[in-house]
Amino acid sequence: MSSSTPPGWYPDPSGQHQTRWWDGFGWSQHVGPPTSQMPRPRVADSVRTDTAFVWVTALLPLITLPLLGVYQPHLRYEYIGPDHIPTVDPGSIYTGAYFLVQGIGLLVYGVGVVLAYLDHRELQRRGVVRPFAWPWAFLGAIVYVIGRYVVVRKVAPGRSMWPLWAYVALLAVSMIVGTAHAVGQFQQVLP
Repeated sequence: MSSSTPPGWYPDPSGQHQTRWWDGFGWSQHVGPPTSQMPRPRVADSVRTDTAFVWVTALLPLITLPLLGVYQPHLRYEYIGPDHIPTVDPGSIYTGAYFLVQGIGLLVYGVGVVLAYLDHRELQRRGVVRPFAWPWAFLGAIVYVIGRYVVVRKVAPGRSMWPLWAYVALLAVSMIVGTAHAVGQFQQVLP
C-alpha cells in the first residue's frame, strides 16, 4: 500500500486475519471481518473514476452498428417433398458476410471483457475498494458498465456517469437501427 491509498479496511497483508486497518500511512493493529462485509471507503474527490477503458467500452456499439449494412442476405427457396413445401436455402443465409459479422461480433465481445478487466484493475489502482467484478462482462459489457457505476456511486457520490449514458444511448440507437434493418429484411421475404 502507498501513502496515496485512503484509510480503510483492506485484506490483511500478513494473511493472519481477514482485514486490517490501513491508516493512510501504515498498517495498524486493528483487525476486522472479511472485506465483503465491510463498507467501501469513499475515494478522494480528486480521484477520477471514469477511465479510458470504460469510455472505449461505452463506444463499442459504434463498431458493431455499421456491420448491419455488411450482411444483406438474398434468400433463395428450395421446394422439398412431394407437396413442394418452400424452404429457405441455408446457403443463402450463411454467406461469407454472415460469418464476417459473427466473427467481428465475437471479437468485440472479447474486447469488452478485456476492457472490463483493465477498467477494474485501474479502479483498484485509483483506490476503489472492491470495484464491481469484471467477470460480469461475460454476460455483456453493459452489465459490467451498469454494475461498475453502482459501486462508483457508492464510493464517489455525485460523479458524472457520462460513459454509462453514452453506452445506453448508443445501444438504443443500435436497437432502433437493427429493428428497422430486420423489418426491411422481413419485408423482402414476405409477399
